[in-house]
Amino acid sequence: MTEFSLSELMVVCASRGFKDDTSALIGIGLPYVAGVLAKMTHAPNLTIIMELGVFGSHPVDNAVGIADPRSWYHAKKFGGFLDTMGMILHRGRCDAGLLGTLCIDAYGNINSTTVPVNGKSKHITGSGGANDIASRAQNVMVITRHERRKLEETSYFVTSPGNLQGGDSRREAGLIGNGLTLVITDKAVFEPHPETKRLQLQSIHPGISPEEIVSETGFAVNVVGIPRTAPPTPEQIRLIREVIDPDRLYT
Repeated sequence: MTEFSLSELMVVCASRGFKDDTSALIGIGLPYVAGVLAKMTHAPNLTIIMELGVFGSHPVDNAVGIADPRSWYHAKKFGGFLDTMGMILHRGRCDAGLLGTLCIDAYGNINSTTVPVNGKSKHITGSGGANDIASRAQNVMVITRHERRKLEETSYFVTSPGNLQGGDSRREAGLIGNGLTLVITDKAVFEPHPETKRLQLQSIHPGISPEEIVSETGFAVNVVGIPRTAPPTPEQIRLIREVIDPDRLYT
């Protein structure tokens, strides 16, 4: 079996969430690598959208930011934020979004704004376009490191909505789409329960013990009978290392 890093496995798991003949709004970093990998493998007709207004590009070389023209190569359209966030995303015409996060809770609500430190609130970064994506994309995926402090029972602050308090609460709040559909960490993959919408394990990564999952997750999880995450293929690893991210900027 081809050896791989957990960062590479995270990218592959995220890329599996992108479907062919759909559109996806992605940012730089691991989401960028995952989107390009999907387009080079099982989803050649995936339309990659970048916040600043780039539609349907075929990136070459590693881009170091969304304003790097290497990520705009062969784009079908170059517009602006109003095109992506307004005409596409807010009209419900974006099929998927992939986000990073500071913290995420048991219902997939994202906190990237403030955390408690020594009894006080420490401000971090805020939303950017994440709230728009979480509220209006048809399907939302999150990629994050797996630590107890990052996977909590209830978000200290909700920057971007996941499935709110579960059930129909997202629809009742006037949000569109399916909400959070997948959470990929460096230890496991989570998905929402079809009825309660609470996060549950879909798979545990190779080399990670169930006990480690329990100890490093801040909300209750059932680890009994959970399968192992399917490993990357040799071709996926080759594309990540030799074509998409050869300088290992993100992986």
